[in-house]
Amino acid sequence: MANDSKTWRCGKYELSFDRPRIMGVLNVTPDSISDGGEHFDPDAAIEYGLAMLDAGADIIDVGGESTRPGFTPVNPDEEARRVLPVVRALAKEGAIVSIDTRHVAVAKAAVRCGASIVNDVTGFTDPKMVEFVATSTCGVIVMHAGEVAVPTRTHATVQLDTSAAAFVAEKAREAAAEAAREAEKPARRRRGKLLGEPKPEAKLPGGVVQPSLPFGDPEPAPEPTDEQKQEAPAAEQAARAAEAGATPEPAPEPNDHLAAMMRRSARREEAYVPTSQLRRFTLPDSAPIMRRVMGFLSDQARTLIHAGVSRDRICIDPGPGFGKTANEDIVIQRETAKMASLGYPLMCAVSRKRFVGAVSGVTEAAERDVATFGVCLGAIQAGANIVRVHDVAGFAQFLNGYWAVAKPQPRRAFVAVGSNLGHRCDNIRAARDMIAEIPLTCVSNCSRIYESEPAYETRQDAFANAVIEIKTELAPLVLLDELMKIEAELGRDRSKKAKVNGPRTIDLDLLWMDGEIHGGKKLRLPHPLIGERDFVLVPLEDLMHDPARFFRYNGVEVKEPEDRVGHIVGELGRM
Repeated sequence: MANDSKTWRCGKYELSFDRPRIMGVLNVTPDSISDGGEHFDPDAAIEYGLAMLDAGADIIDVGGESTRPGFTPVNPDEEARRVLPVVRALAKEGAIVSIDTRHVAVAKAAVRCGASIVNDVTGFTDPKMVEFVATSTCGVIVMHAGEVAVPTRTHATVQLDTSAAAFVAEKAREAAAEAAREAEKPARRRRGKLLGEPKPEAKLPGGVVQPSLPFGDPEPAPEPTDEQKQEAPAAEQAARAAEAGATPEPAPEPNDHLAAMMRRSARREEAYVPTSQLRRFTLPDSAPIMRRVMGFLSDQARTLIHAGVSRDRICIDPGPGFGKTANEDIVIQRETAKMASLGYPLMCAVSRKRFVGAVSGVTEAAERDVATFGVCLGAIQAGANIVRVHDVAGFAQFLNGYWAVAKPQPRRAFVAVGSNLGHRCDNIRAARDMIAEIPLTCVSNCSRIYESEPAYETRQDAFANAVIEIKTELAPLVLLDELMKIEAELGRDRSKKAKVNGPRTIDLDLLWMDGEIHGGKKLRLPHPLIGERDFVLVPLEDLMHDPARFFRYNGVEVKEPEDRVGHIVGELGRM
């Protein structure tokens, strides 16, 4: 996993998986099972999405229709009204946004608003959805939603007795039947009745009754009328609800197979298993389950590829909780390595699911985060690339701790350093020395120190600028926090009264990190203004060949020298 070569192209973004990626769940719904209603207001949803980015999320998955067991379907117009303002605002802040929808119209509108990923819970079984994503450049998530147990016919249990007593009883029954027929002949002539009387039951020695075995065909029931056929399902549902003492749920929309499947799933999960169905093993056989799940995911991925979707745009998700029991979900999670071997980026979307509660003994969905982290860790170790979680801050902290110890992974990064107050060059050298003391980080190279014109806020003294190349094993947001500590220690004023681009003792900007893309208010990677800053691009020429070309390749717009800000006017010496 530490050197996973898979990449995932999602519109203008390309995600690498040398480190697991975190997808934050943002439900803009009133009825989600764990956070329903908390982010139903668009402004609250946007604020929460930005907070997840600042906490460590790489992707925000925005959904406007709850697909919990027993959910009520939402029409596309209402779903679009909920999600589009949120998608637009988060994409504007540089976030990689995924739209969680099964409706083509909603997917189209969300991609137009800036979404980079379409997460279809029905696995792109709608040809119109396939046609749409084939004409776009967005990433796609193929999810398996459906039962994995093969339906079986039930038969009445028949107990055969092959003992001598049974043979004697059978002979006695035949003799009694013959005598009865002889006795009935006059009765038939007299009344024409008695044909429907039951045969007398034979008695075994000791007075034990041997019942007649139900081998005969039952009399066919009368065919129900069309009106009865329509009323039967509703009546059954109402009867079940009445027995449970609950208000019956509204029936799903016509032909809404997902809603019907999730209701069946809930009933299967809650069903009592009688002792006659006790199993010999703790879990069902994995082979038939994985054939159905992996077969579906492979078939749908091939369908997308044949339609024109490139393979590196496809991610797969086994769909835990969708039509599956707790036992089946555990079987699927234990086979993560097999699913990863298909070669597509693999999603682990187990956050707060029922089976997580079953294995941890936690009833309330919102309290299952710690157990979720444990399941996700097992999936990551087996090859999962993306984890979809509700508690982003908690999981990012959990993952950073695990990754620092388990996966040595130094990565290259560039930090811009500037100062125009006090002894400018000494401030820059002090910052360099303090960066070298950051845990799991070393300074590998430094540019020369240059003098530049002030940028943005021009009525101030000239700046001294440099770029430091480092290697670090810290996550980007953790590294940024360390840089902010150095700024504070060297006297940087970040209070509200200080001008954003005004005079400062020291200024540290994380410009770029190998394999990292990030959006949000706290950190943007690559730095969104790097392509217009002459006081950054010129020092970078000391550290790499043609930085303009390098950053253009990484999706950054780089301006020509005459169109940049903060032009270099001289050299102040070496670091």
